[in-house]
Amino acid sequence: MTTNVTLPTPPFLHAPGLENLRDAGGYPIENQKGKAIRKGILFRAADPTHLNNEGVAVLQGLGITHIYDLRSLVELAKGREQPREWEGARRVHTPVFLDKDYSPEALALRFRNYSVGTEGFVKAYSTILSGAISPDNPYRPFRTILEHLASSPEPPTPILIHCSAGKDRTGVIIALILSLCGVSDKVIAHEYSLTEIGLARRKESIVQRLTEPGAPHEGNRAAAEAQAGARKEYMLATLKYIKETYGSVEEYLLDRMGLSQETLDQIKKNLVVELAEGEETVPWEGNDDLVSAQIARL
Repeated sequence: MTTNVTLPTPPFLHAPGLENLRDAGGYPIENQKGKAIRKGILFRAADPTHLNNEGVAVLQGLGITHIYDLRSLVELAKGREQPREWEGARRVHTPVFLDKDYSPEALALRFRNYSVGTEGFVKAYSTILSGAISPDNPYRPFRTILEHLASSPEPPTPILIHCSAGKDRTGVIIALILSLCGVSDKVIAHEYSLTEIGLARRKESIVQRLTEPGAPHEGNRAAAEAQAGARKEYMLATLKYIKETYGSVEEYLLDRMGLSQETLDQIKKNLVVELAEGEETVPWEGNDDLVSAQIARL
């Protein structure tokens, strides 16, 4: 087993002290030749608590003005260090759950009664979707992020979205945004799967915690590795669940989250752009082959 991975750039970026940092822009819009998600606006990562000064300088260079923290109050209380903040950016606490730990380890414990793999992840992600629109959550986490992306008349300022690992809650909101803008399910699932290599250095420690005595997957390494992963089929099944349960991503945002059609249209206007002459989308198919080959070695 190795944790020596090659992070394709784009979309990954290197900021010392921060794992799984990448730009979710640059992906093609399905059936709209020459159009893609605007680059340099929508960034995702793991918890930035351990960013060093060099890493902070990288994020300042990206122009990030808002850091949306999806972790719960319980998770923040467990941390020994205060969330990292820096000049020029404002941390916005937008917990999907107020009193639930949704780190990869806690997720495994919460859904240990479901089969390992796709079924368990769809169940977990369905609770994230419902938690984000709960009337009992005053933070309106996903809505707050989406309203920033609907900033008008100018394009929104760059943002960083994160949770604990930048995998599950972050993966769901990024998938919603990309799907709303017309990125295909196949490409969204690829983008989600990049977390497999983005968190490669943390994977072994997560697996060890999941397989230790009394842990959800005690003695079952294969189950723990699946739980720690971000396989494409997890996101494909989640997108299917959204369509079957809510009708579509857009209907979920309109009918359940309460956003207006005007807001959704503005998000699309802000994030979907024409490619400049000679500009290319993120080479996701080549990256997909690279990720698959590296996952096989992890």
